[in-house]
Amino acid sequence: MSTVTSNSSVERPSARPTANHAFNKLQKRIRRDVGKAIGDFNMIEDGDRVMVCLSGGKDSYTMLDVLLYLQGVAPIKFDIIAVNLDQKQPGFPEHVLPAYLTDLGVDFRIIEEDTYSIVKDKVPEGKTTCALCSRLRRGILYRVANELGATKIALGHHRDDMLETLFLNMFYGGKLKSMPPKLVSDNGEHVVIRPLAYVREKDIQSYSDKKAFPIIPCNLCGSQENLQRKVIKEMFQQWDKQFPGRLESMFSAVQNVVPSHLADNQLFNFKAVQATGVADANGDIGFDQPELNHAVTTENENPVRQHGVTGSIKVVNLG
Repeated sequence: MSTVTSNSSVERPSARPTANHAFNKLQKRIRRDVGKAIGDFNMIEDGDRVMVCLSGGKDSYTMLDVLLYLQGVAPIKFDIIAVNLDQKQPGFPEHVLPAYLTDLGVDFRIIEEDTYSIVKDKVPEGKTTCALCSRLRRGILYRVANELGATKIALGHHRDDMLETLFLNMFYGGKLKSMPPKLVSDNGEHVVIRPLAYVREKDIQSYSDKKAFPIIPCNLCGSQENLQRKVIKEMFQQWDKQFPGRLESMFSAVQNVVPSHLADNQLFNFKAVQATGVADANGDIGFDQPELNHAVTTENENPVRQHGVTGSIKVVNLG
């Protein structure tokens, strides 16, 4: 008969989740978010041929990885073809993506177009090349989608990209406008989808690190980084650390638009507004305090002087 005795050296199960457990939770969350976005916006339909634009960055790798999983479990049938545009940037590792995609067994095309030389010729030295490069790339991808018979073009923009674009348009463009999860291309011929619309960038970064995707750096062309977007990204990162839940609340706002409480008279017919004598829960609440999300509140009232923003924000504890 064996006897079990108490011994401090006996290994006990750790209360902490294992690395595998944490990764499984992360993977399930990303898959759930992508699946929800696809369902909410009817991004992919039965019989679709989805052209997945693969840049070699963490976002597009993650998008392809999740779409391949969903292809195997979804109740509908759709095809996936990965497309990479080799823009002939000096130092571009041409072998990386073909080798990766061949190992996956994914149908893919590598499109070679020397847009690098065009951009360098047209854009003065020291100026950012991103705008022209993006327009050229978009035109080529639309053409390729036609050649491949793709019914949807999938881009790897995530939730944080959408919020950054919202702020860029507000700060510099004078528009309340972001990246939509689904839209018709500017030439009217294609449906563009963003399956990562609900996914946080920090989740994508963690997922990419764990999966060890063969990342291709995005600075090969030597162009200046989009400094305006960089400032906003840094602001968001600080907010996410200091005020957990703020970015989630901001994205929720993008999904809960009240045109009658903005000031666009093309979007809402303010001229027709008249008193009806009937109570309206959506009436004038302009003087009411906003309903604050508990996740983004603190007990303090602190002046905000970060990133050129001044003033005072009064927040309350709803706990």
